[in-house]
Amino acid sequence: MKITSIKTVKGTGIFLMILLIVAAIPAQSQEKSKYDAQLAAKYGGNDNGMKSYIFVILRTGPNKTADRDSLNAYFAGHMANIQKLAAEGKMIVAGPFGKNENQFRGLFILNTTSNEEARKMLDGDPAVKDGIFIADLYTWWGSAALPAYMEVHEKITKVNP
Repeated sequence: MKITSIKTVKGTGIFLMILLIVAAIPAQSQEKSKYDAQLAAKYGGNDNGMKSYIFVILRTGPNKTADRDSLNAYFAGHMANIQKLAAEGKMIVAGPFGKNENQFRGLFILNTTSNEEARKMLDGDPAVKDGIFIADLYTWWGSAALPAYMEVHEKITKVNP
């Protein structure tokens, strides 16, 4: 008798679990997709909303110039190139690292899939060109919507560099 009763409870429990799972399927399939074909086309993402970029890590280079005026000129040119590339939609992310043992100085995410094109973009940066920084390039996959953050960034920045 106990064995029959246990089988009945187990059978009822399994039946209820299956019923709950089956009931949940229509609820999930009724959710409206948030997919926007025009937006996907604008940013060029794949079916997963991703695309490749060139990820650049800037490291301390061999040029150890200590002259303040020269360093100021290098960094002014460095910032000018960042701003130029950002205005052209080619620089998606740029920012410095804090002090670290790897001598990483900063990173860029460039809106290109070509190392050659990325190198040309970096040729406009005197700090890279003259060895203040060394640029290591990597292919990196991220959200195709990454460029959209620049539109928001401009709206939350009080002071232009």
